[in-house]
Amino acid sequence: MNWGGIVVKRSFDIACSAALLLCALPVLMLAALLIRLTSPGPVLFRQMRIGRGFHPFEILKLRTMAHAEGGLAFTFGPDPRITSVGKFLRRSKLDELPQLWNVLRGQMSVVGPRPVVPELTREFRDEYAFLLRARPGLTDPASLKYSQEARLLASSSDAMQFFKTVVTPDKLRISFEYMQRANLWTDLKTIAMTAVICAFPSMSRIYGELPEVKDIRVTEIWQSQRSEKRAAPQVDGSIFAHNLAQIEASMEQSPSVEVLPWIPRPNPDFVPQSAPPPFERRANRV
Repeated sequence: MNWGGIVVKRSFDIACSAALLLCALPVLMLAALLIRLTSPGPVLFRQMRIGRGFHPFEILKLRTMAHAEGGLAFTFGPDPRITSVGKFLRRSKLDELPQLWNVLRGQMSVVGPRPVVPELTREFRDEYAFLLRARPGLTDPASLKYSQEARLLASSSDAMQFFKTVVTPDKLRISFEYMQRANLWTDLKTIAMTAVICAFPSMSRIYGELPEVKDIRVTEIWQSQRSEKRAAPQVDGSIFAHNLAQIEASMEQSPSVEVLPWIPRPNPDFVPQSAPPPFERRANRV
């Protein structure tokens, strides 16, 4: 077990999140003031997400919507619930800054697959049984490629279907590939690219072209990708490697810990060589 890599990754998370929180404090105070002046309700938005080992936690964001408005947990493009200040916070990604506190508390990592709502972990449970052996992160290559996801979904006639049968499987594929080669150097590059893409959103194209918005089933877009055998995960010993960040969680999980009742416990022996197969079955359920 790569205990050294685990210690390095967690130490980096603590140092990075603490430093960024201090630097972001003036921005957070100004954003909080603007939110309070322009919209009634709390400054912070809390939402249930699924974390490492399928344990739920409350993710923190600056509130960008009218308080106590009903609706979907997802936002697909323009949403009347989003406030004027909220539009700017979302566009600049400043609404994500409070998640540095989630990182400091150990619920998240700086770099890792983005935490998702319980609904997605139910529908993609086999994939998340692997991904959630690691702490979810503030950023990763999948979230950078889809940094303008709301605009993409807004152009679809059936945004929910497109999100679940095209966007989500592509994100999972990217996250799987990243976890196979993750180390401190790849994390630093991802953080640097996050800053670049926040300033210049068009730079997200370096992570690949976004899928075309048309009514297709997930089996069609995955057919060519899955025909190519991907190499098995390799342990990278370079620069304090924390290779396969999911190892951290698999070592710390306790079989006696309760998880959400509708989600089975992940199999610790499940180490896929590539994205697992259930995508084809799931397309028929959406």
